[in-house]
Amino acid sequence: MDDTLTVAVRVKPGAARARVGGRHDGPLGPALVIAVNAPPVDGRATEAARRALADALGVRPAAVALRSGAASRDKLFAVERPTPELTETLRRLRDGAGR
Repeated sequence: MDDTLTVAVRVKPGAARARVGGRHDGPLGPALVIAVNAPPVDGRATEAARRALADALGVRPAAVALRSGAASRDKLFAVERPTPELTETLRRLRDGAGR
């Protein structure tokens, strides 16, 4: 098994309600939608999305790192040491069972 899992994410900054779940078919392929309260200023929305992704997947925040897309709504995150359960959780979240 690979030691990292790449997760495509579509971030919706400035949302009224923080939420992880749903699918966005964007330039990086099928992406998990993450809505965050943080504004898209000084990397705050990216950091909020990184932490929300870690929480939703049940991993520590340090296990999730931004790979690309710092200034874009479409981002790639790397998750260290993925398990089959983590991969299944990601699939459920992306296919609409938001949390």
